[in-house]
Amino acid sequence: MGLWDLRSLLCVDNCRAVFHTQGILRPEWGNFPFRGDWFSHLYQPLIRYQNHQQSRMREAQLGAHTVRTHGVTLARKHMHDWLILMLLAAIVVILNVINPFYRYVGKDMMADLKYPMKENTVPVWAVPVYAILLPMVVFLLFYLRRPDVYDLHHAILGLLFSVLITGVITDAIKDAVGRPRPDFFWRCFPDGKDVYDQWGNVECHGQKHILKDGRKSFPSGHTSWSFAGLGFLSLYLSGKIQAFDRRGHVAKLCIVFLPLLVASLVAISRVDDYRHHWQDVFAGGLIGLIVAMFCYLQFFPPPYHVDVC
Repeated sequence: MGLWDLRSLLCVDNCRAVFHTQGILRPEWGNFPFRGDWFSHLYQPLIRYQNHQQSRMREAQLGAHTVRTHGVTLARKHMHDWLILMLLAAIVVILNVINPFYRYVGKDMMADLKYPMKENTVPVWAVPVYAILLPMVVFLLFYLRRPDVYDLHHAILGLLFSVLITGVITDAIKDAVGRPRPDFFWRCFPDGKDVYDQWGNVECHGQKHILKDGRKSFPSGHTSWSFAGLGFLSLYLSGKIQAFDRRGHVAKLCIVFLPLLVASLVAISRVDDYRHHWQDVFAGGLIGLIVAMFCYLQFFPPPYHVDVC
């Protein structure tokens, strides 16, 4: 029985005691509203609701809410969310197709843009593997441990929103800023012979697709996607293992910080490969982490919440 039920019953008992003391409540008033059967009838809806809530919790604990029983219904309920995800994915493709801002690059600016061209330590195809597929595998493992299709659905949906919103923000800023990469000189002049126009701007004779990518330095896409996906995973794990239960289990914090460490190492690799300036990496990590926090809180309570697991 809830707190308000107890308070109501105590109030009724007090009223009955007062009426007896004052001689107001008499035996011949058999049908007076304060009889026990009247109050049992009054509280039946509350009791039924409480029993219903308890039965729902038992069903979830016993694995009643599975993909087979509630998956289709849940997907239909969030149909608009999935349509928005498709729209975000289309926007990301469009932003990658259009050309970035053609920023002026003079000869005196080339001192910071003459770093050698290197291969990516973390290839582009690997980013969705560790930023999207890896967290999904973790979500699935928790689902297999305790089947709850709502938790699985919201985790996947929140992760995809985190990554795609970050992708839209990152690519939009890339195209708007058009900052040259640290290896822009060799993209612009593959033979090492630099040419400038009458205004001192570069006249590149490198390959178009390489030049196009060379003007997309700020912010770092690898870094923002890494922190968006792995940052969301870190928040999810912190809630599931109750990392902030104030019991002093430092091992839980190690698990929470592991995805963030991987994302940080990816960010450092972008600077080591001379693909980004340090400001690009810092801004990308900040964007990804902030978006991940907002998307996680959209579907889950804060990680320190007692009922988050």
